[in-house]
Amino acid sequence: MLDFHVGGSPEKCHMGIGSRRALTSAAAATVLLCFGTVGTAAAEEGPAGDTAGSADRTTDINDRQGWEDETDQPINEREPRRCEGPQTWYEFSSKRSYHVPSWWNGAKYKDGPGGTMSVSVTKSGSIALEVAGSGEYSAGAILAKAKATISVKVTGTVSVTTGHTYTHEIKRDKYGHLQYGSWGYKVNWKRYRSVGNGCGAPHEIGHGSATLPTKETGWKYWETKS
Repeated sequence: MLDFHVGGSPEKCHMGIGSRRALTSAAAATVLLCFGTVGTAAAEEGPAGDTAGSADRTTDINDRQGWEDETDQPINEREPRRCEGPQTWYEFSSKRSYHVPSWWNGAKYKDGPGGTMSVSVTKSGSIALEVAGSGEYSAGAILAKAKATISVKVTGTVSVTTGHTYTHEIKRDKYGHLQYGSWGYKVNWKRYRSVGNGCGAPHEIGHGSATLPTKETGWKYWETKS
């Protein structure tokens, strides 16, 4: 005997050894209906603890040491060759972590030699996605591709409000620098179009770079001799 519970009251489908030998078409339809209903109910259940949209909240992170990559990190992301007729797509050949600076007054400071720096954002503004390149491309399509392959936290623009005070000690005989911005990424991208039936080598129709901010913002600190 198979017991199923979907929605309100329990539903029971009886299929013993004898009934399997002489199963009528009506009984078979009932069994299939029970299996189909349970499958539909399971498919409609969402993942537990879904936090979709939480990445849209701005997060302040001070002085993320070692965040920026010194060189581009290669991405091995060759798309499978298509045999579905003409179409276009984007690929990222490399990426690196990058602190996207806010360039207005009140978001960058220098002090020293030695001592303590205490800074704060004094002017609001926004940090936006920047795309440069040649050929055919769409900034919106590049952003969507980056969300899917680089980080779900990348965004087209992030707002910066006044405040966010931060304090940092400066080494003796050194000058300290603090720059406010977004903990984002730099990527190199290419756009391709399939040729003919799509099974052959694709044709490059655009390439360039993009600077991608995220909703995570904060102060970047570094020191110089002068």
